[in-house]
Amino acid sequence: MFKSILLPTDGSDLSEKATAIAVNFAKIHGARIVGISVIQPFPFFPMAEGAVVPDAEVFDTQLNAAARRNLDQIANAAAAAGVPFEGVIANSHSPYEEIVAAAEKHNCDIILMASHGRKGLNKLFLGSETQKVLAHTQLPVLVLR
Repeated sequence: MFKSILLPTDGSDLSEKATAIAVNFAKIHGARIVGISVIQPFPFFPMAEGAVVPDAEVFDTQLNAAARRNLDQIANAAAAAGVPFEGVIANSHSPYEEIVAAAEKHNCDIILMASHGRKGLNKLFLGSETQKVLAHTQLPVLVLR
């Protein structure tokens, strides 16, 4: 039924748990996993005189390295289980848009993703990428907590 699974990762403990579940799910269904890690661009804010501004190039290099490590964790788990894997790093202010676009581009049948389960003001201010993905895709989404 499911032959291609999109698995977004942010490197959190929940993403690691989602990876283990996705690998088992893929093995059962004979599916491949497409992992995606979305990097949000350097947040530039005009600052007052004398403010310390981090180096944007260092910021981007560190985020790319972290995204690669996150995808490598999925790749290693998939390889150990004999599950085909492809990794994608995207750069966007809107991670949910990249997740939905990657699912379409890679012909995924399902999106399997972790949710941090934020509530109240945290959800209001931080938003929920999972909620946004659910609202903007026609694919089934398996949400893990």
